[in-house]
Amino acid sequence: METLSLLQAPLTDNFCLERSLYNHGYNFVAGTDEVGRGPLAGPVVAAAVILPQDFDHSIFIDSKVLSHKKRMHLLQILYDIDAQIGIGVVSEKKIDEINILQASLLAMKKSIQALSRKYQKPSFLLVDGKFNVPMRLPQAALIKGESKSASIAAASIVAKEHRDALMNKLDRKYPQYGFAQHSGYPTKKHRDTIATIGPCPHHRKSFKGVKEYVDVSQKAG
Repeated sequence: METLSLLQAPLTDNFCLERSLYNHGYNFVAGTDEVGRGPLAGPVVAAAVILPQDFDHSIFIDSKVLSHKKRMHLLQILYDIDAQIGIGVVSEKKIDEINILQASLLAMKKSIQALSRKYQKPSFLLVDGKFNVPMRLPQAALIKGESKSASIAAASIVAKEHRDALMNKLDRKYPQYGFAQHSGYPTKKHRDTIATIGPCPHHRKSFKGVKEYVDVSQKAG
């Protein structure tokens, strides 16, 4: 109940939740976020980040409002300040098997496990969204968490750049889909290409806009 009251206090800056948790005895506070719920192709990727306490955290904001150049600059800063980072990836095949919500939560779980293996296990999680990560760790889900927590915002930057790099790699293998331009999101051109030649092996076969064309005779390798 005490932790809940801490998280419901008015926000004074984007590190005040983490600061309050540290002040109340939590040693390692991590933020976690995922990217790639909406695309028709590719994996969902999550990151978990523990930021150093003595830093100007205001520079970390939601990755969706940043350019690629700015995200890369902030990503380099994260490495320069020795932020603790874990990344989790869940494939399109697994997404089709368990659904995108469960896959997103699994990706966040994987990112936290990666963080724990490389550094140490977080003592508290700040999770972007409405749902907790299926782990036995103290945590709080925050709607629009990127605007409330610098740790979540930093995680969104890491996850976005990691997923974009994966989609650029797929673009080189399947250039006809234009993955480098839209990262697998359902643009008109992407939808039209799927309708014409069918999906590739990395499309999410359970998603509307893909499943209707799984049996198109002319498919990409």
